[in-house]
Amino acid sequence: MSVLVAPTKSNLMKAKSSLDLSQKGYELLDKKRNVLIREMMVLVEKAKSIQVEIYDIIEEAYRALQTVNITMGITQVEDIARGIPKDENFDILLKSVMGVDIPMVKYEEQSVFPTYGFHNTNPALDLAAEQFRKVRYKVYELAEIENSIFKLAKEIEKTQKRTNALGHIQIPKYKEQVKYIEEVLEEKEREDFFRLKKIKK
Repeated sequence: MSVLVAPTKSNLMKAKSSLDLSQKGYELLDKKRNVLIREMMVLVEKAKSIQVEIYDIIEEAYRALQTVNITMGITQVEDIARGIPKDENFDILLKSVMGVDIPMVKYEEQSVFPTYGFHNTNPALDLAAEQFRKVRYKVYELAEIENSIFKLAKEIEKTQKRTNALGHIQIPKYKEQVKYIEEVLEEKEREDFFRLKKIKK
């Protein structure tokens, strides 16, 4: 690596200052990366757990829905389903983790209030409706976590690139500059010392 810098005391001070700053930056970025990785691993485990829960709830919901389709008929079930209002009662908020904006889905779980009469329906319909309601909230939770994992992974990648640039390019460059300038200045001091000695003789 070539050192294109004049070997002066002021340049030595600048190089030392830049080296110190780069090393501190490297340490901070390394800590940030480790915190982000830990946070992401926790979220990955949470996502796995929620996916299992969703699968179990959906399995139960579809079993109940099959029973309803058989006992009431698909057409009647579809008519009832069309009459159920859409639930869009949620907000997306942001929280910051080490400078990364992570989305949060804010919602209030609401109990099922049937929008259908009980005359021509059966308990399997109530069970299916309740299970699909649970799935909706679990999907909100999973969407929040998966989006957070994606954002953290992107930030980890960016932080890793910066850490690598400091560790493999900037820090070695400044170390080489400091070493080069110190060697030249020491050599100059020795020459000056011997010159003075000769003059004194």
